Amino acid sequence: MYYHMSALALGWILDLIIGDPYCVPHPIRWIGRLIGFLEKHLNDSEVSPKRLKLRGLLIVIVTVLLPALVTAVLMIAAYRIHVIAGVVTEAVITCYMLACRSLYNESMKVYKSFDTDDIDASRKAVSMIVGRDTAALDKAGIIRATVETVAENASDGVIAPLFYLAVGGPVLGIIYKSVNTMDSMIGYKDKKYKDIGFFAAKLDDILNFFPARLSAVMMITAAFILGRDFDGASAIKIYRRDRYKHASPNSAQCESVCAGALGLRLAGPASYFGKRVDKPYIGDAVKEAEPADIIRANRLMIVSATATFTVFEALLWLITFVIK
Repeated sequence: MYYHMSALALGWILDLIIGDPYCVPHPIRWIGRLIGFLEKHLNDSEVSPKRLKLRGLLIVIVTVLLPALVTAVLMIAAYRIHVIAGVVTEAVITCYMLACRSLYNESMKVYKSFDTDDIDASRKAVSMIVGRDTAALDKAGIIRATVETVAENASDGVIAPLFYLAVGGPVLGIIYKSVNTMDSMIGYKDKKYKDIGFFAAKLDDILNFFPARLSAVMMITAAFILGRDFDGASAIKIYRRDRYKHASPNSAQCESVCAGALGLRLAGPASYFGKRVDKPYIGDAVKEAEPADIIRANRLMIVSATATFTVFEALLWLITFVIK
């Protein structure tokens, strides 16, 4: 347990410092290639919906079991070589599973793009981190889209993987990230993916159910800790009112907190792949969106994630003390 706690702490620190180095092979990219390969060969519009769902289930099984098996073998081998090798390996995998630094870096690229007053550059920057069409977004729309992404990924990219890493180490962490990656690639409800991605989307909803709500609570806590530019009371109010205003039972949990804390109206109608999708608004437009809101959203994300990490480490130490 001491080794696990040390590796979790080291992995968290590594992610905060270096994030995801683009020049180094990333296991999530490999998992993405695996999903893409399976989807390409199994997703056939001529096949019945029922059979497509079964093929989607096969994708889920392969994508979950293969990375988990590889990770388990790697961890066993590393710890058998030496405990230091095991801790370092676990820490590196932990770092790979977290996206706090990379989420901050990519969202801040959008913030910095406003320095040039080049709206096309801002649209291009935000297109790298959102799934919606960005060609028609104005400045306020770009800011809101960035804030939404930071808020939603505070759970999906940071706190949820932290939870599974703390509970089950790298194996459970890689299982979560595999499912989350599947959902982001094939978990859509359009004609092409609604059947092949059915089980991936449902499993992602299940795995994110508790972490999303934990993330919301920690983000509300962060709003009170930060004070001044953040309205903790409004975060609670909008969370209670708008936390289910999304097709996913989990996605609006943190988004509603962030909207309330920053006094922004987020979500609403958006275009995906050239098709308008009418979504309900989340939050109230207490003020106009401004570039500084991207910084504020990141502060909420980092403080809530750091608080969560601290709680997890404390609980692990307490469990170790009780068992001992």
